[in-house]
Amino acid sequence: MVRKALYTGTFDPLTNGHVDIITRAARFCDELVVAIGVHPGKTPLFSAEERTEFVRQSCERLVAAQSCKLSVLTFSGLSVTAAREAGATLLLRGLRDGTDLDYEMEMAGMNAVMAPEIQTVFLAASPGLRHIAATLVRQIALLGGDVSSFVPEVVARAIAAKTRASH
Repeated sequence: MVRKALYTGTFDPLTNGHVDIITRAARFCDELVVAIGVHPGKTPLFSAEERTEFVRQSCERLVAAQSCKLSVLTFSGLSVTAAREAGATLLLRGLRDGTDLDYEMEMAGMNAVMAPEIQTVFLAASPGLRHIAATLVRQIALLGGDVSSFVPEVVARAIAAKTRASH
């Protein structure tokens, strides 16, 4: 039986925290699907195509080193629907702190009712990365700050180019 997991998020931008969760998740599944949420009402810093490429460039080798296959897709509905469509039986969620846990426990309960065949698995953020939040990275970048210690190199270059163009 192939163990397929789905890890959802907006990944705008992809952070070192996301990469950490993806790399560690690859240890216990055969295939990891990173599902990038696309919401029509939101204006992301990066397009879905750019975010997809960031995940591939930053994570493909790391996941392959764990003998796991990586795929990346976009979705606009429920996570459990995306998981079903991808054939995933595990739904991965990263936790930074107690606030994340409270929210994610509520979501896991709702998802369990809607899709009992899909198990939610929580991965705690590595201690050195718990403070990283994509929202804060975006804010720092848009205010001209250096975010290179919070994101993969390819993302840092793209953020620098994008913020230079807007100033």
